[in-house]
Amino acid sequence: MTDGAMIRFDAPVARGGYAWWYIDALSDDGLHALTLIAFVGSVFSPYYARANRRTPGGADPEDYVAVNLALYGPRRTLWAMTERRRRSLIRDPATLGIGPSRLDWDGNLLAIRINELTTPLPQPLRGMITVHPKAVETAVYPLDAAGAHRWQPVAPCARVSVAFEKPALSWQGDAYFDRNEGDAPIGSAFSTWNWSRTPNRRGARVFYHATRRDGGTTDLSLQFSAAGGVAPIVAPPPSPLPITWWRIARETRSDAGFDAKLIRNFEDTPFYARARIAASIDGETVDGVHETLDLDRFAQPVVQAMLPFRMPRRVV
Repeated sequence: MTDGAMIRFDAPVARGGYAWWYIDALSDDGLHALTLIAFVGSVFSPYYARANRRTPGGADPEDYVAVNLALYGPRRTLWAMTERRRRSLIRDPATLGIGPSRLDWDGNLLAIRINELTTPLPQPLRGMITVHPKAVETAVYPLDAAGAHRWQPVAPCARVSVAFEKPALSWQGDAYFDRNEGDAPIGSAFSTWNWSRTPNRRGARVFYHATRRDGGTTDLSLQFSAAGGVAPIVAPPPSPLPITWWRIARETRSDAGFDAKLIRNFEDTPFYARARIAASIDGETVDGVHETLDLDRFAQPVVQAMLPFRMPRRVV
C-alpha cells in the first residue's frame, strides 16, 4: 500500500492502459440503484481491445473514452455507454468531461452532470448525481505483483443525491466511490476477480479477490471507517452465490452458517455480473454490491462481436 494523490482526473494513463472512476449507490427505500463508470482507456471496449492488439506499444487510451451509466429502478433498467474519441475529452485536475457528460471534484464532493442516450433503444438520460464522501482515502493498493494495476478506494463511505429530468427521478442513498488504473490491458494481468462492498455500523467492508495470470492471487479484506481510516480484517469463509444465466460462477464472503443471498441481479452478461447481495459479517447482517469479472470470457471472439450492441462508438 502506498500513499497516492487525491483525485487527479489528468493523471497520465499509459498507452494500452486505463483509468476508471467508479460510483455505485443504493437508495434508502431499496427501490433504486445506480452504477456509473467514467473510462479513459475503455477496458471493456471491443474497439480498444482490437486497437491494442494491432498497435505496437498499445493504443492511445484518450482515444477510447466513455461514460457508462446504469439506472436500476423497480420496473426497468436504463443503460448508457457511448464510446467517444479524444476530441470529446476534457481532462484537468478537477474535471473530467466526456462528450456532453462531466465530472467535477471540488475537494469535498463529486458533482456528475449526465447527458447521454440509452442503448440499444435511444432514450435521453439527463440529470445530476452528487456524491458526498464521509471521508476521502488516499491509499493506493497494488493489485498485481508488479504494481502495474492499482486500486484507490476514494470514498468507501458516502452519500448520494440523484436528481434527473429524463427520466423524472429523485432519490438519496448510500454510495461508494473508487478509482482503478493500469499500465497495460487488464486481461494481461488477471483472469477473474470478484469484489464486494457492504456498509455496516462502523463504515464499510470491502473484499477483493483476483486470480492473476502469474499464478498468484490478490486478496484484500478491509474495514473502512465512516470517519476515515482503514484496517485489515480477517475475511469470513467463502460463500457461493447463484451461478449466472451465462454460467459464470461467483462467490463472496459470509460468516459460517449464514449463506450469502442474492437480492437482485443488476447485470448478467457473458463475462461480467453485478448484483445486490446480503451476507453476515462478524454477526452483522449487511447488504451491498457484488461484482464478478471473467476476462477469459471477455476475450472470446463471440463476446467481442456482441459488445458493440451495448456500447456504440462515435467517430467524432
